[in-house]
Amino acid sequence: MIFTHDTEHALGTVVDLVNSSPAASGAEGLGDLIALRAFVERNRFSDVPEPTDGDLARVRALRTGFQAVFDAGDVPTAVDLINGIVGGVRTTPHLTDHDGYDWHVHFFAPGAPVAEHLAADGGMALAYVVASGELDRLRTCEAPDCARVLVDLSRNRCRRYCDSRTCGNRMHVAAYRARQREAAPG
Repeated sequence: MIFTHDTEHALGTVVDLVNSSPAASGAEGLGDLIALRAFVERNRFSDVPEPTDGDLARVRALRTGFQAVFDAGDVPTAVDLINGIVGGVRTTPHLTDHDGYDWHVHFFAPGAPVAEHLAADGGMALAYVVASGELDRLRTCEAPDCARVLVDLSRNRCRRYCDSRTCGNRMHVAAYRARQREAAPG
């Protein structure tokens, strides 16, 4: 584990959010409140009130901000973007030990709306990535027809694809077939 459990969980949630965009997935993954509720449940949010239409709009705007961090070409740009995200919400750091996890820090105020929860925890997780000199772990899938993002948490920083079963497998098969064609007699 490179980062603490809660940081890795928040990074995974940020990736899920960014990958819900039409640009990444080909369709709007947060098209309505039902989809937002499913996102909240899938990512095991704790202590958030029932989402509203306003929350949906704020989460979509936040998604754009998180995407910009993945697209940042350098640390100063990423820092400015992250500071803008966490600076736009009230943070209330507190220790908690819910759902069978040991003590960890939440940065959102208890009962905060889903967008504040995301901005505080996701923004701080991205801040930890940058502060530890690991910005290069924030990537876009290397498959030519994929715009999904990923956080490379592998020890040797070798993850190239958003999903090894889809993009990774497809690219490996294409490379294998290309080698076969090159090796085939004329």
